[in-house]
Amino acid sequence: MTSRIIPLVERRLSRTKSLPQAVERPLSGAVQSAPADTLGRPLRDLRISVTDRCNFRCTYCMPKESFGPDHAFLPRGELLSFEEIVRVARIFRGLGVEKIRLTGGEPLLRKNIEKLVEMLARLDVDLTLTTNGSLLAKKARALRDAGLSRLTVSLDALDDATFRAMNDADFPVADVLAGIDAAAEAGFGAVKINMVVKRGLNDADILPMARHFLGSGHTLRFIEYMDVGATNGWRMDDVVPAAEIVRRVHAELPLEAADAAYRGEVAQRWRYRDGAGEIGVIASVTQAFCRDCTRLRLSTEGMLYTCLFATQGYDLRGLLRPERGMALSDDAIAGVLAAVWRERGDRYSELRSAQTSSGSDAERIEMSYIGG
Repeated sequence: MTSRIIPLVERRLSRTKSLPQAVERPLSGAVQSAPADTLGRPLRDLRISVTDRCNFRCTYCMPKESFGPDHAFLPRGELLSFEEIVRVARIFRGLGVEKIRLTGGEPLLRKNIEKLVEMLARLDVDLTLTTNGSLLAKKARALRDAGLSRLTVSLDALDDATFRAMNDADFPVADVLAGIDAAAEAGFGAVKINMVVKRGLNDADILPMARHFLGSGHTLRFIEYMDVGATNGWRMDDVVPAAEIVRRVHAELPLEAADAAYRGEVAQRWRYRDGAGEIGVIASVTQAFCRDCTRLRLSTEGMLYTCLFATQGYDLRGLLRPERGMALSDDAIAGVLAAVWRERGDRYSELRSAQTSSGSDAERIEMSYIGG
């Protein structure tokens, strides 16, 4: 089975919500300040997908059955340029965004990604990047020198056969571990390691992963297998609840709860009682944290999404590249973006049961397109 190749115009229109009207005038101080959404959540985090391509075909994200050789990835001209990304980031910085995460697909596949990092680093923002680690050994030093603050590496198993089966690209786990080592040597220090746990596939690696990174200075984070998109065949039976993960680790490596480092932190923190570090668990399925969500997501072609589980987004690229009339100023675009956030009421994870049973999740955006 292969994916349907949807014409770009059709795909874009089907995913688009109407933006609030843009007004070409200076913004008041009230608008320039950080807006809050309908649930009182501030805007603090922006996740930017810089490519929809990936060299892995992870079964929970980009399965080969849906992302085969004939899959229509975006042509270069559809992607936001580095200059457009930086402009958007600067506008969001003025609206209260404190943290920017570069994602994909696999962001290190974007040509000259180090240049984008260098440009964004000038905004005085917490700049992070999530990668599958396949190119990290080659890129770590350049990313650090360009000003990247922190790194997160996706690693779903230590067992090589399990890891190759999950990435479905026959990529060895040793190369990802080498990338993590290269990142530490480049000066990144504590790297976050994300493990998506799927029952019956890689949950046997929970304890081996915990043992491996114990005392390493890195933070291992276990992520419940989530129902993102419509191609990964998600079932609740495949989810290993965060509470079960903590019990498994605690049985061998005693843990105690730790306070969140900041409002909106997605991972519940647990530290080892012997002081050898900590782990995190991200429980989007069993313990929803929507009430503290402070994130917006920007796709590689300039669609803005207010939730990871969104079905439609806002065409921000249309404001950056107006087809007719004068280009909008930064102030005018900021006013539109502030209005989008103020109208936001997303809380999918808290409503998951009703949404899933109604079948409305069939049109959700794929994680490889919107970024994790």
